[in-house]
Amino acid sequence: MRFENSASEATAAATLAASVNYPLRGAVTFKATVGTNVASDALANLASGGVTGGAMVIVGEDYGEGSSIMQERSHAFAMKSQIWLLDPRPNLPSIVKMVKQGFELSEASRTPVMLQMRVRSCHVHGHFTASDNRRGAFTLKDALEHPQRDVSRIVLPPASFLHEQEKVNSRWPAALKYIEEQGLNEWFNADAPSDVGIIVQGGCYNTLVRALERLGLADVYGRGQLPLYVMNVAYPVVDAEVLRFSAGKRAVLLVEEGQPNFLEQSIATTLRQAGSLTALHGKDVLPVAGEYTAAALLKGTRAFLQRYGHLAPTAPAQLARPRPPIQPLRPLNESVQPRPPGFCTGCPERPIFSAMTLVQRELGQHHVSADIGCHLFSILPPFHIGNTTMGYGLGTAGASALNTPAAKRAISVMGDGGFWHNGLTSGIAHAVFNRSDNLTLIVDNSYTSATGGQDIPSSVALNPTRSTGHAIAQAVRGVGVNWVRTVTRTYDVAAMRDAMKEALTTPEKGPKVLIAQSECMLNRQRREKPLVRAAQARGERVVRERFGVDPDTCTGDHSCIRISGCPSLTIKDNPDPLRTEPITAVMDSCVGCGHCGDVSHAAVLCPSFYKAQIVSNPSGWDRFTQALRNAVIGRLQAAAARRRAVLAF
Repeated sequence: MRFENSASEATAAATLAASVNYPLRGAVTFKATVGTNVASDALANLASGGVTGGAMVIVGEDYGEGSSIMQERSHAFAMKSQIWLLDPRPNLPSIVKMVKQGFELSEASRTPVMLQMRVRSCHVHGHFTASDNRRGAFTLKDALEHPQRDVSRIVLPPASFLHEQEKVNSRWPAALKYIEEQGLNEWFNADAPSDVGIIVQGGCYNTLVRALERLGLADVYGRGQLPLYVMNVAYPVVDAEVLRFSAGKRAVLLVEEGQPNFLEQSIATTLRQAGSLTALHGKDVLPVAGEYTAAALLKGTRAFLQRYGHLAPTAPAQLARPRPPIQPLRPLNESVQPRPPGFCTGCPERPIFSAMTLVQRELGQHHVSADIGCHLFSILPPFHIGNTTMGYGLGTAGASALNTPAAKRAISVMGDGGFWHNGLTSGIAHAVFNRSDNLTLIVDNSYTSATGGQDIPSSVALNPTRSTGHAIAQAVRGVGVNWVRTVTRTYDVAAMRDAMKEALTTPEKGPKVLIAQSECMLNRQRREKPLVRAAQARGERVVRERFGVDPDTCTGDHSCIRISGCPSLTIKDNPDPLRTEPITAVMDSCVGCGHCGDVSHAAVLCPSFYKAQIVSNPSGWDRFTQALRNAVIGRLQAAAARRRAVLAF
């Protein structure tokens, strides 16, 4: 097996070209529909020419309440390029089986297959039996040593015109045959004596079963009195199975999450063209858009069953056990305070936007073109920085329309992951070519931090299987940027502020790039904490730094919280009875990054922050100096207490 962490989804999809001419199986994984869109060029070519080996695209269907992107579905892309779409029910053996059969379906129909993994499917717990590894009969080495070519697989006229006919006349029938013969779609309670039934997307199966269980019509395993047709293959629709399931039923409910209602339109056409009298219900009783939560399915399923007189349970007694009444829920925004996502404690990106806040206080508000990544949290409180975001690595391109002489320059923000994804060409090189006079701020924290901390070309960590250590500054100079500055420690808020101010006020024309470097704190903690614990266990001296606030000095202004937004900063009661304002306090979650102190001094706020050292396994000298400090401080405190007592008297 050959594994590669690709620069972008387009790069990953292009590797599936190995499956075009050779019996080699390939799979790529994308986070969401936006990844599919990035890879659309490669995927469209792949789907047009077809494949010899099995080709699978695994897409995180980032839709609904747990989503972090725009609400779009993969279904439309699958239909557009005629890529078969698998939507396995959230059950680990089912998902594993669908991966195996997905490759076989791809090979049987010479068509790439898309497997979507929903957010809730990824939260499923369970177990499955793994199959033994099998060595392929044909290897990558064989492909290199015995190259094959078939010009009919390349998307050029006239072959491209024939591909469309091939899709309809041979690939589609082959896919339908395999799906039916292998039973990829599932039937539950098929023999139940009911004149209504439910057709459900595989990914919505668990939620539907929960709703039926609440209605007393099924147990927690889906066993009950309503026939269910589970579409683990969302595209193509197997018309023969739909007609067979609908035969003899007065009505069928279709559970299709999201919009447009692709499945509902397709199945309605199938039923009408076949002359079926079965009524089809879907978006008329269920929400038109949005995630199909248990509450939404409970309400819609109840309405459907009430309409056809099937609400009263007739299942065995154990299925119809009495239940407590369902309490109506208040809207979530009325009962829970909003908690916007934010930077981790100690995140090196936080001081960047603290510095930008200080610069804009002095120079006025600027247009800020944001980008995908952790730094996008800057648009939320307390920073409120960022006007638009258009895609991963597109921060600079997003501001390209604002390249005109003016009193202010636009600011673009881009992460190091986005830079290598496509920001170098679509952003920086584009700005050079069009002589942009704007500023691009590149957040270089050594990893693609937002997606798990994978290494990238500019990572400083030594990677035994990848080439790292390629400086971003060299890359931007290589495409023609002359004004390049690097701040090697983002926690130095004053240095960040000054560099940003220089970029926005310099008379030098042309694109400007400011690189802000500091390692992702989350990855740093993951690396260092085990080492610290091991050293402590060995009895070695370990020093950790923490910050605190002097309660006697703090004025209760809280500018430190407003400018930094660090989650380890909070407030507590003022110890001075003559002052009512709560003071700032630092919680134990502090990682000692020093940002709170830096931002206070850079903003000329207050001197109340102090740095403390926590020593584990202290040496004799540590104990002596601490005892000496305690003695001196104790004397001073006792003297101060005596003076206060005299004054009070």
